[in-house]
Amino acid sequence: MAKRKLRLIMLLLAWMFTLAIKPVGAQPQINEQGYAHNDCLQKRPLFDALENGYVNIEADIFLRGGKLIIAHWFPYLKINRTLEDMYLSPLKKHVQQNRNDSLINLKPITLLIDIKSSPEETYAVLRKLLERYTDILSSYENGTFRQGLVNVVITGRKPAAIIRQESKRLVMLDDFLDAPSNDPNYNLYAMASCKYSHVLKWKGKGKMPLVEKLKLQELVAMAHLQGKKARLWASPENDEVRQQLLNCGVDYINTDRLLELKAFLLTQKVSLPVIVKNKD
Repeated sequence: MAKRKLRLIMLLLAWMFTLAIKPVGAQPQINEQGYAHNDCLQKRPLFDALENGYVNIEADIFLRGGKLIIAHWFPYLKINRTLEDMYLSPLKKHVQQNRNDSLINLKPITLLIDIKSSPEETYAVLRKLLERYTDILSSYENGTFRQGLVNVVITGRKPAAIIRQESKRLVMLDDFLDAPSNDPNYNLYAMASCKYSHVLKWKGKGKMPLVEKLKLQELVAMAHLQGKKARLWASPENDEVRQQLLNCGVDYINTDRLLELKAFLLTQKVSLPVIVKNKD
């Protein structure tokens, strides 16, 4: 009960803050720095993210029985929670409903797919599935990139060698922020990520050590030089850490606490979130 009240209070404060700083009649904007790390414990992970303005959303998948099942951990695997039903089909409906709405400043949505099972077998099934959604997906063919309304980025157990050889592909890759590849084909990578603890030990108490700050800034600068967005995952969920990540140029702030991060980013005067339409 206490947690529910806290969530309601945070949502109300975020809404009131939005009204206070957004001019009347202004076109709402989408929050591009928030990264919704959604997992199997959330009842409606996609629309919880979209309705709070997130356009960077993660989905973890296992290949089981020929289906791509949404689950962050194997014990939570449920055969009826598929990638298509929970993400791809609703995303297609979402962009079709909102792409021509003058009140919606529709930004491309990045769907980061974290492969948890055999990379080659899982990607083979995923590739066939994505082909059914080419009308909304970004693509790369024979040296030409076409921007769609949904960018698919592969992380986790990614079959990089297979994807690298595709002359026509519907996905990009998530590189390692702390150990970037030497691949000159930079258009293959959309971002570079690593676990927070691989780079930083500071958890938000006291001043951030200068040596850690410089290390992170160097990694972020290298990623940006190669055209990649920078992200740390499993970072401490507090405003002190979030602030320093932004100060160091990190592009995506990872969270499982959508309302909490949304409220923080509003105080930074970054892009405001927008409530999207979800017509069933």
